[in-house]
Amino acid sequence: MRSDQAKKGIERTPNRALLYATGITRQSLESPFIGIASSFTDIVPGHVGMRDLERAIENGVHRAGGTPFIFGTPAICDGIAMGHAGMKYSLPSRELIADIVETMANAHSLDGLVLLTNCDKITPGMLMAAGRLNIPAIVVTAGPMLSGRYQGGKLSLVRDTFEAVGRYTAGKMSAEELEALEMEACPGCGSCQGLYTANTMACLTEALGMSLPGSGTGIAGSGKKKRLAYESGQMAVQLVRQNLTSDRIMTRDAFENAIRVDMALGGSTNSVLHLTAIAHETGLKLPLDLFDEISQDTPHITNLRPGGDLFMEDLEAAGGVPAVMKVLQEKLNNSDTVTGETIYQNLESVQLFENDVIQPLSNPIHASGGIAVLRGSLAPNGSVVKQTAVSESMMEFEGNARVFDSEELAMAAITSRQIQKGDFVVIRYEGPQGGPGMREMLSPTAALVGMGLGESVALITDGRFSGGTRGPCIGHVSPEAMAGGPIALVRDGDKIYINIKQRKLELRLSAAEMEQRRKMWVKPDARVTSGYLARYARAVSSADDGAVVR
Repeated sequence: MRSDQAKKGIERTPNRALLYATGITRQSLESPFIGIASSFTDIVPGHVGMRDLERAIENGVHRAGGTPFIFGTPAICDGIAMGHAGMKYSLPSRELIADIVETMANAHSLDGLVLLTNCDKITPGMLMAAGRLNIPAIVVTAGPMLSGRYQGGKLSLVRDTFEAVGRYTAGKMSAEELEALEMEACPGCGSCQGLYTANTMACLTEALGMSLPGSGTGIAGSGKKKRLAYESGQMAVQLVRQNLTSDRIMTRDAFENAIRVDMALGGSTNSVLHLTAIAHETGLKLPLDLFDEISQDTPHITNLRPGGDLFMEDLEAAGGVPAVMKVLQEKLNNSDTVTGETIYQNLESVQLFENDVIQPLSNPIHASGGIAVLRGSLAPNGSVVKQTAVSESMMEFEGNARVFDSEELAMAAITSRQIQKGDFVVIRYEGPQGGPGMREMLSPTAALVGMGLGESVALITDGRFSGGTRGPCIGHVSPEAMAGGPIALVRDGDKIYINIKQRKLELRLSAAEMEQRRKMWVKPDARVTSGYLARYARAVSSADDGAVVR
């Protein structure tokens, strides 16, 4: 066992003395050392229920004959960080989490890992660590939150708080109703209720083969979730004994499965960044075009929020990720999973039943998948859009550029009602390097939808979008403005054209005009010059490369 180097032999007498100081027994020293990387915190709703899951995992590890050790990692709530400078830390925290898990696992020679996670950047950070370490590992996601309730209807965070801000600003909602939504939208623990980034990544972790079947949609706080945590603790010990390492699970075939499930579900555009970064840690490269190729060959078969009206609890009741994969089975690779069996073997016992949540391939909601990759003079290295959350009338659009060099400037213009029908909002210098940190633009996009402009205004950014974003919102524009990409050259009044079906994103300027502006462009000073974000900005790669730190 890996842990033998820290606990076996005469020369490890002092090491054992310190281990005994933790309260473990002599017998425990003979068992596999299983690290439980817990992202518990009191400030993130998706993580406040993790103390119970920690205990369940510990019990599972003990039951299987392992010795568990809990250690902590950071966790940021994107919703709380959204709309202000705190959001600059969200994506960079992914790298910190991967580094912390790597550091703890290698410093203490852990034999295996259970990765307890839930929200947006924590899950990919944990998976990046698993890929980097290449030791037996299994992921437990804490589960989605139940929907809120108000006046007989279901509520979710994005539509009923972020978009409600726009409705209130437009005079479509009273202050009393806004306050009621604020109190009722999020009733308790769990990741936010729609197919936003956290739940997208939980589902894709299961599709990737790195968590037990049913984990992706098991509701937070449920007995099922506790059982899955217990069984994952047991399985971690078995994985060590079988030497089933992450490289045998997170293969190219497995990543293709995850992308396909993503497209069928209509998941967050952030999955492109995260899957690319996770693959990078395993030594694989996932080009943007692969996402688009799989999307065009994968029908969209669920209609969850933000694009639709269904909730994660509805997907769970319909059979969760196993049911989705059963529908897709003919298109899936038969890769290995943490169960010790293959995808096809796991799906043998899955039974499909008629429901309105998961559509058959013969009658999809959309003929192609959730994400489209757009290229053109404004994004020569690519950009992404959640096409299943864009109305048919906005699949092709040309508008007048309204250019803002930060999210705050754009939000001020939107809330003061300066944006009009036919405008194409450009938010730049918010990329990985320029932000720094590639903030999500949920506040501006939700405000536009709430104000009734979702069918007449488009938005592009070199930053990101929340998984809760809907409408013609194109993100990850590469190269970013800080790197001198074409988005840095746009001026107010320029014509910008998108055609999502044809995968086009064009700035309507002549090559001569573009070249003249390029010669005049001056790279702005860095916004942050000290601390972690400054170091991150100097080392981070482009969005089309997963925004990984080199």
